[in-house]
Amino acid sequence: MRRKLAAGNWKMNGLRADLVQIDRLLELHPAPRIETMLCLPATLLHDAATRAAGHPMTIGAQDCHTEANGAHTGDLSAAMIRDTGATAVILGHSERRHAHHEDSEVVRAKARRVHQTALTAVVCVGESLAQREALNTLDIIDGQLSASIPDTSNGTNLVVAYEPVWAIGTGLTPTLEQIGEVHDFIRARLERRFGPGVGRAVRLLYGGSVKPDNCAAIFGVSNVDGALVGGASLLADDFLHIIKALEAAV
Repeated sequence: MRRKLAAGNWKMNGLRADLVQIDRLLELHPAPRIETMLCLPATLLHDAATRAAGHPMTIGAQDCHTEANGAHTGDLSAAMIRDTGATAVILGHSERRHAHHEDSEVVRAKARRVHQTALTAVVCVGESLAQREALNTLDIIDGQLSASIPDTSNGTNLVVAYEPVWAIGTGLTPTLEQIGEVHDFIRARLERRFGPGVGRAVRLLYGGSVKPDNCAAIFGVSNVDGALVGGASLLADDFLHIIKALEAAV
């Protein structure tokens, strides 16, 4: 059975003083029945991993370079991320794909490097509003899955997050039927490519304006194994509400 996962993405938010939110989360809910993850700015990774040591919480980064090392000023390698104590990396988030012009081939190379470094890749896919309105959603998702996910993937080193671009930070959320359609499609594609064993083991997260007041309904949708949460993960009390809603869906 796939273990449910509540993952938070702090994006470019958080100073060392904000690590008290992790302390509060661990104090309020030290032993969740699901896996929890916080993906933080690079400046906070080591301190966060130290705080979370011995607790059932994973610390992740938000991106890495395709190469193991070299002349890449300002970039972080997967090995550097692992050295902080983090164990996962978000890759292919729409904000990276669009603002940094990263295509799926780049995401695939990064994911391969992450796997070579014994880290988990959280690969994001999702369509724009124009693509949704043109009824191209499943074609877009299919292309991103095929090109972004490397053959080194398995049920433990890969998580796929479906984040419709038009729902990220907008307050808009797809209908439950739309979420279910995409998640069922992703599951089928993973099973077809990797076989039923791996395809059924990969966890599928929904992301895009996930909040305490809508998460319970989302967690009841077919093939939704958890959430990738943005703003609602910045405060321990808000994120805890989402964690408990996911626990209730187990």
